[in-house]
Amino acid sequence: MVSKDRYSRQVLFQPIGEEGQRKLANKKILIVGMGALGTVLANHLVRAGVGHVRFADRDYVEKSNLQRQMLFDEDDVIEALPKAVAAQNRLQKINSDVLVEGIVTDVTLQNIEELMEGVDLVLDGTDNFQTRFLINDACYQKGIPFVYGGAVSSRGMSAIFIPGVTPCLRCFIGGGNSAGQTCDTIGVISPVVDIVASFQAIEALKYLTDNHDVQRKSLITFDVWKHHMYEMKFSKRKENCPTCSLNEYPALQGDQEQTVTSLCGRETVQINLGQKLNIEEWAEKLAKVADVTKTPFLVRANLPEGERLVLFPDGRTLVQGTEDIARAKSLYARYIGL
Repeated sequence: MVSKDRYSRQVLFQPIGEEGQRKLANKKILIVGMGALGTVLANHLVRAGVGHVRFADRDYVEKSNLQRQMLFDEDDVIEALPKAVAAQNRLQKINSDVLVEGIVTDVTLQNIEELMEGVDLVLDGTDNFQTRFLINDACYQKGIPFVYGGAVSSRGMSAIFIPGVTPCLRCFIGGGNSAGQTCDTIGVISPVVDIVASFQAIEALKYLTDNHDVQRKSLITFDVWKHHMYEMKFSKRKENCPTCSLNEYPALQGDQEQTVTSLCGRETVQINLGQKLNIEEWAEKLAKVADVTKTPFLVRANLPEGERLVLFPDGRTLVQGTEDIARAKSLYARYIGL
């Protein structure tokens, strides 16, 4: 049952109305990433009354997040809460009408299908094109729309890609990437994040309430500091696009698991050998050789060499303080074992 008091102002907005509000209550969405974009997206869509909001994130809350990641506070930093857990805690207090489901995981080829099960829409809260192309290909394979967004420095961009209606992200931008520019290398100001995520949320609301006639068929890009804005109209899909024309979905092919990944711009290497970790046992082992902090969700070990290991129960280990994969693997082998 839709709460008239809670959503009264939204229901008064004629394009949504009572019928649109009922549609929202019956929808399920997935947000990939619960950082800057993801927290704004989740905040908007949980408050709007989307019935089931699922999100997945692999990281935990750090002090540098608080400048722009709106669902977190200093207590989350002190407790080293995973972002998915901290966000779920906060959002459940905002709207009890909504099923809020936070999942602590790295979104990969192995779990993307399970995470997308039953969803009507996928929203991009990520910070890298490797994951975006994975989402893009999985969405087009399943016929599920994908709302893209990106923000760095004072620049942002957003678009909704709908299978059978628009070209896909891969088709539209080719093998594009961020040219090495990330929030961790050139920074970002908070207002641009809010603007990008708001554009994403608007297109999501249009789609989820069946207002397809006003769905934007373009990618917008803007610089809020220089007050520039540009709209790139969608062209026809390319006949040789491996995703939306040839149905090859390259991001869904290849190795079943990428065990070692350098997280661009973060001085962090992620290692995942596919075996779950007992963090209670590892806290005891590492405490003999490192300064260890344990929470119910992770173990952090500050190593004598200067780097830090962060172990998660799902089998992931972050080696923080280096982007050198060889160095990270050496430290992992020394303290965890290969």
